[in-house]
Amino acid sequence: MPNIESAIKRVRTSNKSNDLNASQKSAMRTAIKNFDKAVEAGADNVAELQNAANKAIDMAASKGLIHKNKASRDKARLHAKLTKAN
Repeated sequence: MPNIESAIKRVRTSNKSNDLNASQKSAMRTAIKNFDKAVEAGADNVAELQNAANKAIDMAASKGLIHKNKASRDKARLHAKLTKAN
């Protein structure tokens, strides 16, 4: 544990941001998995789940959690799965 006050605060803030980043990244992964399960099951709300997954991916990319190229690739894969299922 650091002794300097500013270093102590930096540890606190970095832990807080790590928790927020991890939860947002996890939410993105969950949205993608929900979409994948719905496509496999042939559910009716696939388009809504794709929009939710795209939004989660865009939010993660805008915050810098994932690279913009990864976001684009993930969204393209979601769209490809949707068109293949229909």
